[in-house]
Amino acid sequence: MSRNFLVVDPEEDFEVLRGLASTIRVRILKLLHVHGPMNGNDIAEKLDLPQSTVSTNIQILEEAGLIRTETQKARKGNQKICHSTFDEVLVMFKEDIPKQRSNGIEVSMPLGLYTSCEVSAPCGLCSSEGIIGLLDVPDTFLDPDRMKTGLIWFTRGFVEYQFPNNAKLAQNRIESMEFSMELSSEVPGTSADWPSDITLSVNGTEIGTWMSPGDFGDKRGVYTPDWWKLKGSQYGKLKSWRVTHDGSFVDGVKISPISLVDLELENHHSIRLRIAVKADAKHPGGINIFGKGFGNYDQDIVLRLETER
Repeated sequence: MSRNFLVVDPEEDFEVLRGLASTIRVRILKLLHVHGPMNGNDIAEKLDLPQSTVSTNIQILEEAGLIRTETQKARKGNQKICHSTFDEVLVMFKEDIPKQRSNGIEVSMPLGLYTSCEVSAPCGLCSSEGIIGLLDVPDTFLDPDRMKTGLIWFTRGFVEYQFPNNAKLAQNRIESMEFSMELSSEVPGTSADWPSDITLSVNGTEIGTWMSPGDFGDKRGVYTPDWWKLKGSQYGKLKSWRVTHDGSFVDGVKISPISLVDLELENHHSIRLRIAVKADAKHPGGINIFGKGFGNYDQDIVLRLETER
C-alpha cells in the first residue's frame, strides 16, 4: 500500500504550519489517519468536541490541504466526508545540509522468507487474503505458500532469516546495524497486559531481549485486512534493534553490551537474524510478527547497515 508524504518548507508553507499548530486539529488528523474517512458529526462524537469547534477546524485543515472533503447524500440532506490527505508530514528547509560521507544499505525481508524455524502451538501464518495452511500445526510453517505471509504467531521457539552481508561484498566497514519490525505478545484472543520476552540473535550471538507489554486488539490495525477477526491480534509496536561499537539498543535504550566487535560481521557472508521466545524466558508470552498487509506499519523486517566509506 502506498503512503503519501508532504514536504513542508517552514519559510513558505504558512497555511500548513497553521493547520498543524493546534492540538484539536492534530487530533482530527490522527483520528482520520487511524479510522479512515468520517463526517463532522462522527468526529465531534469521537473527540467529545462541540460540532461548531470541529467545523471551524475542519475548514482550516481543508484550506491548508491537510484534508480533503466530499459531499455525500445522507438520510437528511447532505453530509461532508473528511479524508486524510497525507500519511506523513516532513518539515524541511530548502538549503542543503552537508552530510557525512557514509553509506546506508537497506534490505527488506518478507516475513515468509525465513530459512529456519522451530515453533510450538498455538501458532499460525496468514497472508492479507487468508489463513495459510492449518492453524496450530507447526508443520504448516514449511508450507510453500508461506512466501505470502503477512502475520506470524507462535508460543515458543523461533524463526530465523538470512540476510546478505552487502557491506562485506562492498568491502565497507560497518558502523551500525539496525533491525526494524512490528511485534507484540501472543495470547488466545488479546490482552494488553500479557508480557513476553522476545530475544534477538545475530549469527548465533544473542544481542538482547525486549519485553513486549501485551497483545493488542483494542482496535483494528491500520493495515489489518477487514476479514481478520477483531478479537484477534491487530497490531504491535514498531521496534528498532540497533547494534553499534558501544553495545546493543532497543529504541535507543541499551539492553546489552554486545557490540559489532563481538559479532565479527566482517567474517560472515550473511547476517542470520533469529527472533525467538525462549523456553526458559521469564515472561514466555508468545509472539506476533506483523509484516506487509497487517498491523500499523506497512513493512516487513528491515535491515539497515550504516557503513564507512
